[in-house]
Amino acid sequence: MKRTPRVGMKREPMIERALEKPLLGLHAAMNVEALWKATRRLLSAAIPNRLIGLMLQPNPILPMIARWTLPMPDGFFTGEPLENYIARRPRHRFVRISGLFSNRSSLIKSAFYRRYMAPQRCAHVVCIFFWKNQRRICAIAIMRTATQGDLSGEEMRLLRQLYPQFQTALCRLGSLEREHSVRKDLEEFLSRLPMPTILLRWNLRPIYQNRAAREFCTVWEKGPEEAKRTKATSSIPSEILDRCRLLKQQWADAERPNPPRIDFEEEQVRHPRLPHLRATLHLRQLGSAGVARPHFLIECEDLRRHAAATTERASARLPHLARLTRREQEVARLVCEGRSNQEIADEACLSLPMVKKHLHAVFRKLEVPSRSRLLALML
Repeated sequence: MKRTPRVGMKREPMIERALEKPLLGLHAAMNVEALWKATRRLLSAAIPNRLIGLMLQPNPILPMIARWTLPMPDGFFTGEPLENYIARRPRHRFVRISGLFSNRSSLIKSAFYRRYMAPQRCAHVVCIFFWKNQRRICAIAIMRTATQGDLSGEEMRLLRQLYPQFQTALCRLGSLEREHSVRKDLEEFLSRLPMPTILLRWNLRPIYQNRAAREFCTVWEKGPEEAKRTKATSSIPSEILDRCRLLKQQWADAERPNPPRIDFEEEQVRHPRLPHLRATLHLRQLGSAGVARPHFLIECEDLRRHAAATTERASARLPHLARLTRREQEVARLVCEGRSNQEIADEACLSLPMVKKHLHAVFRKLEVPSRSRLLALML
């Protein structure tokens, strides 16, 4: 909303009511296809057009993502003279194609017009560009016929009002994609961990279970010898689920007036016949206002295997470290603490290229391909 300069005047809406629902769809977009669908609906409701195009380039080394409401040859947003104009004017937001030519006749004679505009029977084009620093991340094209005419001053003002809405939606989509990518990488990392790990919802349905956890459940159910001959497909053991149900009941009792004092931090369950098989249950509350119910984090251990592995790693660690120089040992230690290359450079007073050089030497000498394998070796 904006207030007019005269006292006592009514406020006038920045965005028309007819655009409220399409705007909600824009801000609810969770992926590229949803963003494209919301963009079409919003611009079709806001401005008459012949066709609409959307280009996304979230990463400069990856190909563009282009969507059009009608078939369009590739290369529209990189065609001349549009690409040359944008290269000279980074962060420029609005471009009329007619403004790139000296007159209407030169526009009609241009290769751009013949390739992209004439086949669609379009006479006018406005492009909207979105930037992150100096890098173009998105562009929207609105094309109109000669009958529809060029965009009026009022329509351009509306586009300027909609611009921050699109910018916000793009930022949100970028954050969601980063979060999704990090989550996928974390799941892949967890799936390779030697520690069997299970996550259960409040209703005891699995959220996540890595490969080691499935193997552990098979050993728990069938024993170590039978587990070697069968595929790891066993469900979560009933003894573990029963203890989770007990924790749920204790949690419910704690919500009553004057509850008994109960420690919910962790609970251990051992196999009834194989005591070296142990599961540690953690009841974890989300870091929120407490509206959501807790979830269960279950860490499973084979104490015999763990003891053997600990002894083997302890005897093998010193030869590994002896292969490294003092500086390489320092870099390896900081990697195992979870530091990034830049943080290692700051801590060790090294340049970033020198950190990468030392890290490459560590990988080569210890014959490990990644930071996670280095961490597993050094623990």
